[in-house]
Amino acid sequence: MISLRTPLALLLTSLAAIAAAWWWLAIPIKLTRAPIDPNAKLQCVSYAPFRDHQTSLSPATQVSREQIAEDLAQLAKISDCIRTYAVDLGLDQIPELAAGVGLKVIQGIWLGRDRQKNLTQISTGIRLAREYPQTITALVVGNEVLLHGDMTASDLAATIRSVKAQVDVPVTYADVWEYWLRNRELYDAVDFITVHILPFWENFPVRAKFAAAHVDAIRQQMAAAFPGKEILIGETGWPSEGRMRDAALASRTNQARVVSEILDLARRENFRVNLFEAYDESWKQQLEGTVGGYWGLFDSVRRTLKYPHGVPISNFPLWKLQMGSGMVLAILIFGTAWLTLRRKPWQPRPVAWFAVGISATTAGILFGVAAQKMFYESYGAGGWLLWGALLLAATAAPIVGANALMSGRALPTFLELLGPKNYQTQSMPAIMHGLTLMVTIVIGTETALGLVFDPRDKDFPYAALTMAAVPFAALTLLNRPKKGIRPMAESLFAGVLLVAAIYTGFNEGPANWQSLWTCAAYMLLAVTLWQARA
Repeated sequence: MISLRTPLALLLTSLAAIAAAWWWLAIPIKLTRAPIDPNAKLQCVSYAPFRDHQTSLSPATQVSREQIAEDLAQLAKISDCIRTYAVDLGLDQIPELAAGVGLKVIQGIWLGRDRQKNLTQISTGIRLAREYPQTITALVVGNEVLLHGDMTASDLAATIRSVKAQVDVPVTYADVWEYWLRNRELYDAVDFITVHILPFWENFPVRAKFAAAHVDAIRQQMAAAFPGKEILIGETGWPSEGRMRDAALASRTNQARVVSEILDLARRENFRVNLFEAYDESWKQQLEGTVGGYWGLFDSVRRTLKYPHGVPISNFPLWKLQMGSGMVLAILIFGTAWLTLRRKPWQPRPVAWFAVGISATTAGILFGVAAQKMFYESYGAGGWLLWGALLLAATAAPIVGANALMSGRALPTFLELLGPKNYQTQSMPAIMHGLTLMVTIVIGTETALGLVFDPRDKDFPYAALTMAAVPFAALTLLNRPKKGIRPMAESLFAGVLLVAAIYTGFNEGPANWQSLWTCAAYMLLAVTLWQARA
């Protein structure tokens, strides 16, 4: 026998654990220098004006003067200069509007495989340099053209020399540091070296705490390789959202720390640096996954600073709301278990209440994390549908699991939902439980295969998967299925999840805790499915 005091004590313990976990998760960091210091403007920052559904990938995009003017008025308060990348889609209006607010412009000319488009970009860039000589301080002819394999180094050098002969401002080319070292013949073609140093995107990703030192080391290496010419760090920064790469964690606190430390280093060592970038660009999620869309100092939707001066910097600025919603979910899980016993009076094993407590605590802590990940990682209708469905299933799993634990019901099989009529269950709680399991497994398998075959841009759904996997596993352990055959569908899914977990764990490496956590969730789901009987 177990009294009501035990579940109540477990509920209070669960709520205390949720509160403690969220207090720890939300601890703000302290920086010696604010990322945006009102007393010291940035030297320069990359700027692209695209908002909402605008994208540079669509020729139909046309950015209005009003939209650009609004952005530049905001950027003029924090920076002396902006760097642009192209002159089409309405971006040719930027120098004129920048002049009106006192911003200097490092004007970009985008080069690609289309020669006709290149000629248009070049002619427009030259015209702007001539029209706004007091605003445009340099022309960047091509951006990572060699990295993308769009032109040969000799063709690029000839293009740069052609542009230099037609303008009076300095001319440069921008690429990642490795491609400068591989193509040193560009040295004579440019007036100064513009190098991209992005520790997060290195072939061997650099931890945030070592990012500033890495930037400085590469800068010094470039200065030694190209003596006599100024080195401009044309892009450097850190993402605030997205998947880990090795030990490099994309987060708000890491972004603030890296930006702060690089700016402080530039001030002390007296070198030029252009931060990447001004605004988040959600459209880049199409190309680089979630992490590609969140390098900005400003939020892309509200156009507000991520890190206002004097405001504590935390990875979870809405942590009180997230903690409160997690507590409500935990109370709902315990309430479901209690109501189940009221409607079906019997005495479950005492350990069942402990399983409910573990499920409730896990869900209560991770719900806010999973919801935040869904908000940032969902792109387009398909993304919102996918991650929304997973979060819904993950939220429902501990609730329907509590009902099953208290009623003595085993985890349903796919046959009970989709099999022949003589296999199908008529129990509505069992049907809801089965649907929750199916959604979790199908989406979990889709993400697992993505991490195997196309892992570079894929996010790790560790929070939502754990919310679901724990109550499924607890139920299978305590309410064992009846004797019978192992269903084929569950066996196949279990095999796929297990193999994907092993491969992903080795492929991503032991330093990537997001990967290891996600793989552990895959394995827990695989073991749970392997125990199914029909």
